[in-house]
Amino acid sequence: MYDIKSFDATNFINHDEIIETLKWAEANKNNEKLIDDIIQKAKEKKGLTHREALILLDCTIDEKNNEIFALAEKIKKDFYGNRIVLFAPLYLSNYCVNGCVYCPYHYTNKHIPRKKLTQEEIEQEVIALQDMGHKRLAIESGEDPVHNPIEYILESINTIYNTKHKNGSIRRVNVNIAATTVDNYKKLKEAEIGTYILFQETYHKKNYENLHPKGPKSNYKYHTEAMDRALTGGIEDVGLGVLFGLSLYRYELVGLIMHAEHLEANFGVGPHTISVPRIRKADDIDPNSFDNGIDDDTFEKIIAVLRLAVPYTGMIVSTRENVNVRKRSLHVGITQISGGSKTSVGGYAKPEKEDSSQFNVSDLRTLDEVVRWLIQMDYMPSFCTACYRKGRIGSDFMEICKKEQIHNFCAPNAIMTLKEYLIDYASNETKLAGEKLIKQELLNIDNPILKEEVIKNLENIEKGIRDLKF
Repeated sequence: MYDIKSFDATNFINHDEIIETLKWAEANKNNEKLIDDIIQKAKEKKGLTHREALILLDCTIDEKNNEIFALAEKIKKDFYGNRIVLFAPLYLSNYCVNGCVYCPYHYTNKHIPRKKLTQEEIEQEVIALQDMGHKRLAIESGEDPVHNPIEYILESINTIYNTKHKNGSIRRVNVNIAATTVDNYKKLKEAEIGTYILFQETYHKKNYENLHPKGPKSNYKYHTEAMDRALTGGIEDVGLGVLFGLSLYRYELVGLIMHAEHLEANFGVGPHTISVPRIRKADDIDPNSFDNGIDDDTFEKIIAVLRLAVPYTGMIVSTRENVNVRKRSLHVGITQISGGSKTSVGGYAKPEKEDSSQFNVSDLRTLDEVVRWLIQMDYMPSFCTACYRKGRIGSDFMEICKKEQIHNFCAPNAIMTLKEYLIDYASNETKLAGEKLIKQELLNIDNPILKEEVIKNLENIEKGIRDLKF
């Protein structure tokens, strides 16, 4: 039985409800009156139900689709402005006891080089990332209770936060590790992580169990209920995601939104972020063996509909996607992207062979090239981590965001962190473009007192002071 408030995964991600939703949407496909009503509701910027979202996803009327894309771009700008947050993944270990058939880390893969970073190696990786200009990392690790216990993860987080090089510092560590216990989530909270991220991979229980034949990850309920345990353990911000291409995308979209609805209903706050990775080729993995791949147009539509359904949530696209797809996705909903990413263990300080990567990267540009690309499109590259460190997290962040007031903090902080990047790391070409953008963005600050404070802080950054924030 479908029950949004149940803590049983098979109830709040209820298969029968999803199937009924798919049938209902098919029966109402291209119902213009219904589509208009849903678009009108979306304009209120309070979100859509999983059923309403699917109606918009299935729409094939060009005029209506143009409205959907335009509204998604407007809503993104209303909540997040032109800011794009930048981050990088950091792979700690590829030891794994799971048998996930879509991931090269699966335990039966005998020819991928296995590696676990020492704390000294993590320090070198962090220095390499700092020297690129990164301030925000997402740590990744395979699931292995012997090689990668929670103590190793906690020690690694401590190493990352305490590694300083020149003007570099990592100010926010997001964590993407396997589902764990409430006690372990409490430990991650005490370690001052940012967002806890866990991809569902697929919400289709039968497909999930087929794709995860061995290991602790094979337990669908335990995995799907992880976010409930994380929030119960005191973690304020959690990040959802599915791996598009494993199951039918319409099913996945409905499941993803149902999960967001469940978190909102039980904890008063939905996901802080939603990621939308697509399956990619990797060692021992052929994406063509999966029959559910989606084209670029469908991918863009999914992002736009998610932006309407969960308007306050940050949305992430990684370097799995190529430059053109990332550009399109920025227009319709994406607020965070990775740059200069390596998906192998030890890939920054001493790059490994490609066959040690978790997946093939499509966008191979340096961070500086990504920053300049964003500036040239009038986006504001942001390295800001202030909300997390000022306590604007969880429901507090969402309350400010829902009132469309988050720009009062994010816009000045983005300007100041970009200034830091331009002075410390940027190429001359990027520096010139960035300084021009900063002057332009200062004009958009309406509050004269705030503007004066930002200008003063920019002068202090020029003098060598770092990490100024509102």
